[in-house]
Amino acid sequence: MTEDDLLKKWLNNELTDAEKEVFSKREDFAFNQEIVDKAKCFKASQFSNIDDFDAFKVKYKARPYVKRLNWLKPALRIASVLVIGFAIYFTMFMSQSVVEERTLLAEKTTIELPDLSSVVMNSDSEVSYDKASWFNKRQLNLKGEAYFRVAKGKTFDVITEKGVITVVGTEFNVKARTNYFEVKCYEGIVRVSTDTITRQLLAGDSFSILNNVFREGDFEATQPDWLKNKSHFKAIPLKEVINELERQFNVKVTFKDTDTSQLFSGGFTHNDLEKALYAITKPMNLTYKISSSNQVVIHGKTD
Repeated sequence: MTEDDLLKKWLNNELTDAEKEVFSKREDFAFNQEIVDKAKCFKASQFSNIDDFDAFKVKYKARPYVKRLNWLKPALRIASVLVIGFAIYFTMFMSQSVVEERTLLAEKTTIELPDLSSVVMNSDSEVSYDKASWFNKRQLNLKGEAYFRVAKGKTFDVITEKGVITVVGTEFNVKARTNYFEVKCYEGIVRVSTDTITRQLLAGDSFSILNNVFREGDFEATQPDWLKNKSHFKAIPLKEVINELERQFNVKVTFKDTDTSQLFSGGFTHNDLEKALYAITKPMNLTYKISSSNQVVIHGKTD
């Protein structure tokens, strides 16, 4: 049965009980009932009968359109705006509270943390931490090499790609390069954790993973050599030694007929490129040539 047929039967009072129940639940029922009720109040001189169905239909279609309010859609819009607003706020807030420090090639710097701990950053290194949550969670991220003087307090974590170093109050050095991860404890106690190894270091202990080979050792220095503008190595592949020279002098080194895996023991200072190259190449029976201000070629001697 069409809506028009149902409406016509209602006007003629011909609806069954079931049809009345269906018709009473229609959206336009109240509007139709109002028309009939008002029609009954008209005086005889003005109105005698209800419009026939065709006239009623014309009037019905001409009724003002009332849009139903969907409370769910506005609520969803408000919720969406709030979610986006909070996301933008927290993103901006967090980005503003994160401190990032970086050193360039041939550059060193010292930064002070909110608890007065200090970090001395070696060349080509990055440090980042959240200053807003620092006193609840003393934690920073390191790429490169840095020397830490940690004020006593809550646990202090240094997070690197190779492992996590955890202390309370101490002095230690962390080197986290591409193939070289090394931790040296100069004072106090340090815990070092990687995916497969966990060690506790006391003052004078060292922990290193070089080209996936783990080593433990000891040393006598009271602070890293690089703080005094020196680099020192003990049985380290030549390639790693030259990588450090490139960072300290901002030069590019290439090799010709040279075995870069041979081990080097010794060091160089950071204030004279010629002297540094001589200190590295002479003990290994190599030669070098500086072709421009930032280009160096190292040659292996041939018979």
